[in-house]
Amino acid sequence: MEIANLTIMCLATLVAYNLATWLLRASKVGSIAHSFFHPLVIGPILVAGFLMLTGIDYQQYQVANKPFFLLLDTAIVALAIPLYQQFYNFKGLVKPLLITLIFSASFAIISAVGFALIMGADTNSLLSIAPKSTTTPMALRIAEKIGGDLSMTAGIVVLTGVIGAIFGPILFNKLSIQDDRIKGFILGITAHGIGTARALEISRKCGAFAILGLGATGALTALILPYIVLLSLR
Repeated sequence: MEIANLTIMCLATLVAYNLATWLLRASKVGSIAHSFFHPLVIGPILVAGFLMLTGIDYQQYQVANKPFFLLLDTAIVALAIPLYQQFYNFKGLVKPLLITLIFSASFAIISAVGFALIMGADTNSLLSIAPKSTTTPMALRIAEKIGGDLSMTAGIVVLTGVIGAIFGPILFNKLSIQDDRIKGFILGITAHGIGTARALEISRKCGAFAILGLGATGALTALILPYIVLLSLR
Protein backbone atom coordinates (compact mmCIF):
# COMPACT_ATOMS: atom_id res chain seq x y z
CA MET A 1 0.00 0.00 0.00
CA GLU A 2 1.44 3.41 -1.02
CA ILE A 3 2.54 5.85 1.68
CA ALA A 4 0.30 8.56 0.19
CA ASN A 5 -2.79 6.35 0.50
CA LEU A 6 -1.91 5.42 4.07
CA THR A 7 -1.52 9.09 4.96
CA ILE A 8 -4.85 10.04 3.37
CA MET A 9 -6.71 7.32 5.26
CA CYS A 10 -5.14 8.30 8.57
CA LEU A 11 -5.97 11.96 7.92
CA ALA A 12 -9.56 10.95 7.15
CA THR A 13 -9.82 9.43 10.64
CA LEU A 14 -8.41 12.54 12.30
CA VAL A 15 -10.67 14.89 10.32
CA ALA A 16 -13.74 12.77 11.14
CA TYR A 17 -12.83 12.74 14.84
CA ASN A 18 -12.28 16.51 14.99
CA LEU A 19 -15.54 17.26 13.18
CA ALA A 20 -17.41 14.92 15.53
CA THR A 21 -15.74 16.53 18.55
CA TRP A 22 -16.74 20.00 17.31
CA LEU A 23 -20.37 18.88 16.97
CA LEU A 24 -20.26 17.40 20.49
CA ARG A 25 -19.00 20.66 21.98
CA ALA A 26 -21.56 22.68 20.02
CA SER A 27 -24.47 20.62 21.39
CA LYS A 28 -26.08 21.20 24.78
CA VAL A 29 -24.64 19.05 27.57
CA GLY A 30 -27.21 16.61 28.93
CA SER A 31 -29.45 16.75 25.85
CA ILE A 32 -30.32 13.74 23.69
CA ALA A 33 -28.50 15.38 20.77
CA HIS A 34 -25.37 15.59 22.91
CA SER A 35 -25.29 11.80 23.24
CA PHE A 36 -25.93 11.28 19.53
CA PHE A 37 -23.09 13.67 18.65
CA HIS A 38 -20.52 11.56 20.50
CA PRO A 39 -17.41 11.00 18.31
CA LEU A 40 -18.02 7.24 18.45
CA VAL A 41 -21.36 7.84 16.71
CA ILE A 42 -20.64 10.65 14.25
CA GLY A 43 -17.03 9.60 13.50
CA PRO A 44 -17.87 6.20 11.98
CA ILE A 45 -20.67 7.76 9.89
CA LEU A 46 -18.25 10.31 8.44
CA VAL A 47 -15.60 7.66 7.78
CA ALA A 48 -18.17 5.35 6.16
CA GLY A 49 -19.22 8.19 3.86
CA PHE A 50 -15.59 8.86 2.98
CA LEU A 51 -14.95 5.20 2.12
CA MET A 52 -18.10 5.02 -0.02
CA LEU A 53 -17.21 8.20 -1.94
CA THR A 54 -13.60 7.18 -2.56
CA GLY A 55 -14.24 3.47 -3.13
CA ILE A 56 -11.57 2.50 -0.60
CA ASP A 57 -11.92 -1.02 0.79
CA TYR A 58 -12.55 -1.16 4.54
CA GLN A 59 -9.79 -3.73 5.05
CA GLN A 60 -7.28 -1.30 3.54
CA TYR A 61 -8.57 1.47 5.77
CA GLN A 62 -8.29 -0.77 8.84
CA VAL A 63 -4.66 -1.66 8.05
CA ALA A 64 -3.79 2.01 7.51
CA ASN A 65 -5.21 2.96 10.90
CA LYS A 66 -3.51 0.29 13.00
CA PRO A 67 -1.63 2.91 15.08
CA PHE A 68 -4.97 4.21 16.39
CA PHE A 69 -5.85 0.75 17.71
CA LEU A 70 -2.78 0.97 19.96
CA LEU A 71 -3.95 4.36 21.24
CA LEU A 72 -7.41 2.90 21.85
CA ASP A 73 -5.93 0.22 24.09
CA THR A 74 -3.75 2.66 26.04
CA ALA A 75 -6.73 5.00 26.57
CA ILE A 76 -8.43 2.25 28.59
CA VAL A 77 -5.37 1.96 30.83
CA ALA A 78 -5.44 5.74 31.39
CA LEU A 79 -8.87 5.42 33.03
CA ALA A 80 -7.04 4.06 36.08
CA ILE A 81 -6.11 7.65 37.04
CA PRO A 82 -9.60 9.00 37.90
CA LEU A 83 -10.42 5.58 39.39
CA TYR A 84 -7.45 5.85 41.78
CA GLN A 85 -8.34 9.45 42.70
CA GLN A 86 -11.82 8.37 43.84
CA PHE A 87 -10.77 5.04 45.36
CA TYR A 88 -11.85 6.05 48.89
CA ASN A 89 -15.49 6.06 47.73
CA PHE A 90 -15.41 2.28 47.16
CA LYS A 91 -14.76 1.33 50.80
CA GLY A 92 -17.46 -0.86 52.30
CA LEU A 93 -19.19 -1.43 48.96
CA VAL A 94 -17.35 -4.51 47.71
CA LYS A 95 -20.18 -6.99 48.33
CA PRO A 96 -23.09 -5.03 46.74
CA LEU A 97 -20.91 -3.99 43.80
CA LEU A 98 -19.76 -7.57 43.22
CA ILE A 99 -23.31 -8.96 43.33
CA THR A 100 -24.52 -6.26 40.95
CA LEU A 101 -21.61 -6.88 38.61
CA ILE A 102 -22.06 -10.65 38.37
CA PHE A 103 -25.81 -10.40 37.79
CA SER A 104 -25.62 -7.50 35.32
CA ALA A 105 -22.72 -8.79 33.25
CA SER A 106 -24.27 -12.25 33.00
CA PHE A 107 -27.69 -10.86 32.13
CA ALA A 108 -26.17 -8.61 29.44
CA ILE A 109 -24.72 -11.63 27.64
CA ILE A 110 -27.69 -13.95 28.13
CA SER A 111 -30.34 -11.37 27.16
CA ALA A 112 -28.50 -10.17 24.04
CA VAL A 113 -27.63 -13.64 22.74
CA GLY A 114 -31.02 -15.06 23.74
CA PHE A 115 -32.95 -12.34 21.92
CA ALA A 116 -30.74 -12.70 18.83
CA LEU A 117 -31.25 -16.47 18.92
CA ILE A 118 -35.02 -16.02 19.06
CA MET A 119 -34.79 -13.67 16.06
CA GLY A 120 -32.98 -16.38 14.09
CA ALA A 121 -29.42 -15.00 14.13
CA ASP A 122 -26.66 -17.28 12.88
CA THR A 123 -23.68 -18.44 14.95
CA ASN A 124 -21.36 -15.73 13.65
CA SER A 125 -23.85 -13.03 14.63
CA LEU A 126 -24.30 -14.52 18.09
CA LEU A 127 -20.55 -14.55 18.67
CA SER A 128 -20.34 -10.94 17.51
CA ILE A 129 -23.19 -9.76 19.75
CA ALA A 130 -22.08 -11.55 22.94
CA PRO A 131 -19.39 -9.03 24.07
CA LYS A 132 -21.59 -5.97 23.31
CA SER A 133 -21.60 -4.69 26.90
CA THR A 134 -17.83 -4.24 27.13
CA THR A 135 -16.00 -1.18 25.84
CA THR A 136 -14.76 -1.22 22.23
CA PRO A 137 -11.10 -2.32 22.72
CA MET A 138 -12.13 -5.15 25.05
CA ALA A 139 -15.09 -6.16 22.88
CA LEU A 140 -12.92 -6.40 19.77
CA ARG A 141 -10.34 -8.55 21.54
CA ILE A 142 -13.04 -10.83 22.95
CA ALA A 143 -14.83 -11.10 19.59
CA GLU A 144 -11.53 -11.95 17.90
CA LYS A 145 -10.87 -14.64 20.52
CA ILE A 146 -14.26 -16.35 20.14
CA GLY A 147 -14.50 -15.97 16.36
CA GLY A 148 -16.97 -13.09 15.98
CA ASP A 149 -17.12 -10.45 13.24
CA LEU A 150 -15.12 -7.44 14.46
CA SER A 151 -17.00 -4.90 12.34
CA MET A 152 -20.37 -6.10 13.61
CA THR A 153 -19.13 -6.13 17.20
CA ALA A 154 -17.83 -2.56 16.94
CA GLY A 155 -21.17 -1.33 15.58
CA ILE A 156 -23.21 -3.10 18.23
CA VAL A 157 -20.94 -1.85 21.03
CA VAL A 158 -21.37 1.76 19.89
CA LEU A 159 -25.14 1.35 19.56
CA THR A 160 -25.33 -0.17 23.06
CA GLY A 161 -23.33 2.71 24.51
CA VAL A 162 -25.44 5.39 22.83
CA ILE A 163 -28.73 3.84 23.96
CA GLY A 164 -27.44 3.48 27.53
CA ALA A 165 -26.07 7.04 27.65
CA ILE A 166 -29.35 8.50 26.34
CA PHE A 167 -31.92 6.50 28.27
CA GLY A 168 -29.90 5.83 31.45
CA PRO A 169 -30.22 9.36 32.89
CA ILE A 170 -33.89 9.45 31.86
CA LEU A 171 -34.55 6.25 33.82
CA PHE A 172 -32.61 7.60 36.81
CA ASN A 173 -34.94 10.61 36.90
CA LYS A 174 -38.06 8.46 36.48
CA LEU A 175 -36.97 6.14 39.30
CA SER A 176 -35.76 9.04 41.49
CA ILE A 177 -32.22 7.64 41.70
CA GLN A 178 -30.03 10.43 43.10
CA ASP A 179 -26.93 8.53 44.26
CA ASP A 180 -24.06 9.17 41.84
CA ARG A 181 -22.46 5.89 42.85
CA ILE A 182 -25.46 3.92 41.57
CA LYS A 183 -25.76 6.03 38.44
CA GLY A 184 -22.09 5.63 37.57
CA PHE A 185 -21.85 1.91 38.20
CA ILE A 186 -24.96 1.22 36.10
CA LEU A 187 -23.76 3.42 33.23
CA GLY A 188 -20.35 1.76 33.27
CA ILE A 189 -21.80 -1.75 33.17
CA THR A 190 -24.50 -1.14 30.58
CA ALA A 191 -23.10 1.63 28.38
CA HIS A 192 -19.31 1.13 28.82
CA GLY A 193 -17.15 3.92 27.28
CA ILE A 194 -19.92 6.24 26.10
CA GLY A 195 -21.81 5.76 29.36
CA THR A 196 -18.63 6.51 31.30
CA ALA A 197 -18.16 9.74 29.36
CA ARG A 198 -21.73 10.67 30.28
CA ALA A 199 -21.09 9.74 33.93
CA LEU A 200 -17.99 11.96 34.06
CA GLU A 201 -20.20 14.87 32.99
CA ILE A 202 -22.42 14.24 36.03
CA SER A 203 -19.64 14.20 38.64
CA ARG A 204 -16.18 12.82 39.42
CA LYS A 205 -17.70 10.26 41.78
CA CYS A 206 -20.20 9.12 39.17
CA GLY A 207 -17.40 8.84 36.61
CA ALA A 208 -15.20 6.80 38.95
CA PHE A 209 -17.95 4.26 39.59
CA ALA A 210 -18.65 4.10 35.85
CA ILE A 211 -14.98 3.34 35.19
CA LEU A 212 -15.10 0.61 37.83
CA GLY A 213 -18.23 -0.88 36.23
CA LEU A 214 -16.73 -0.65 32.75
CA GLY A 215 -13.45 -2.31 33.71
CA ALA A 216 -14.98 -5.00 35.92
CA THR A 217 -17.59 -5.94 33.30
CA GLY A 218 -14.92 -6.17 30.62
CA ALA A 219 -12.68 -8.33 32.79
CA LEU A 220 -15.51 -10.66 33.86
CA THR A 221 -16.78 -10.99 30.28
CA ALA A 222 -13.30 -11.70 28.97
CA LEU A 223 -12.84 -14.43 31.57
CA ILE A 224 -16.16 -16.26 31.26
CA LEU A 225 -17.40 -15.66 27.70
CA PRO A 226 -14.79 -17.78 25.83
CA TYR A 227 -15.55 -20.74 28.10
CA ILE A 228 -19.30 -20.29 27.65
CA VAL A 229 -18.81 -20.30 23.89
CA LEU A 230 -16.59 -23.38 23.98
CA LEU A 231 -19.11 -25.29 26.11
CA SER A 232 -22.07 -24.26 23.96
CA LEU A 233 -20.36 -25.29 20.71
CA ARG A 234 -19.48 -28.78 21.93
